[in-house]
Amino acid sequence: MSRIDSFKQALSEKRAVKIIAGIDNFDADRVRNVVIAAEQSGASAVDICADREIISMVRSMTDMPVFVSSIKPQELAMAIALGADAIELGNFDALYKNGMSFSYSQVMDLVHETLNLINKEDVFFCVTIPGSLEVSEQIAMARELEDLGIDLIQTEGHYSSDSIPTGVRGLVERAELTLSNTIELSRNVEIPIMTATGINPTTASLAFASGASAIGCGSCVNKLDSEISMIAVSKSLVEIASHNVHRVHELV
Repeated sequence: MSRIDSFKQALSEKRAVKIIAGIDNFDADRVRNVVIAAEQSGASAVDICADREIISMVRSMTDMPVFVSSIKPQELAMAIALGADAIELGNFDALYKNGMSFSYSQVMDLVHETLNLINKEDVFFCVTIPGSLEVSEQIAMARELEDLGIDLIQTEGHYSSDSIPTGVRGLVERAELTLSNTIELSRNVEIPIMTATGINPTTASLAFASGASAIGCGSCVNKLDSEISMIAVSKSLVEIASHNVHRVHELV
């Protein structure tokens, strides 16, 4: 089984866990720790930035599926050449804090530009649907991506500098938008959905219950100060995902 096939299997069983190092994380030591945590926890994949040195480092240290995220089609094509197992146009959430925004047409233009640079038959391609779009636009985009043969869509919430409550209430509020987006999209398309933004051990089960086949988890892992803590949280996420497999089997 190829690396990406192992991810596809986890996706089909609705238990995929992608640990996100960060689209804007160029700290090699921190990325290395995130990859170690993802691998040792049994996560389905790790997601890294589109930096040549970091891609080469990660590819040399692990055989687990590697996603590379960028908003630049040329960087995504480069990542494939360097051994990425999957490319992701998006993870926009990390960029909103810098004042960036992405419209329906901008994202679709980037998708088409990327498709023109790659051989789609040989590449697993994921696209993030901006959480800032109206639900009707998100559904329309998901349907268009499905028609193009995109393999996976990722939902998101949105970046906010406003203070949020502490404790469980804060964790749930942070994930509320991406969970509602997952519900809406899962009702309208067959393409697998990965839920991201605010997904952590408290909210992961809610993502699967909302219709996700996968979860993308970033800050709850990559912001931790130690490798041990990263591994512990990653293991918790993988355990929650495995419980979802049993729940799905019971339903069928």
